[in-house]
Amino acid sequence: MAIFVIFVFNKKTQFMYHFLQKFHSGWAYLALLLLVFAVINAIIGFTSKKEFTAKDRKISLFALIGTHTQLLIGLILYFVSPLGKDSLGQMSNAALRLTSLEHPLINLIAIVLITIGWSKHKKLINSESKFKTFAIFYGLGLILILSRIPWNLWF
Repeated sequence: MAIFVIFVFNKKTQFMYHFLQKFHSGWAYLALLLLVFAVINAIIGFTSKKEFTAKDRKISLFALIGTHTQLLIGLILYFVSPLGKDSLGQMSNAALRLTSLEHPLINLIAIVLITIGWSKHKKLINSESKFKTFAIFYGLGLILILSRIPWNLWF
């Protein structure tokens, strides 16, 4: 009976891992699209000196929600993945170092920058300052995220 329970638990864990892995990869496209859209919107708003509207706030909010959702999925995946924390000490293997340390750490820093940008914009009154804040913080977050995507696993 115990072997059956272990077998069923192991199958459910494998299913959850593969589902989360696919969901994390799929959601990344949406999160990146939202983030790119928010950065482009902020740059256009800043350079054209337009008024910051509710539409601009929603675009930035959706990018924030998308990246935070991606972070949550990624953290869960990290702790159920056989490649996550178990391969943390293997720094000589570039692929393992990317997936176990660089990707999670740099993306966490990127999402912190995005969150700081969101928080800073709420204290600003000037539209130009709001767009500039989003362009800088969301842009830095986007660059960091793009720098640590395991591209070989995507294509």
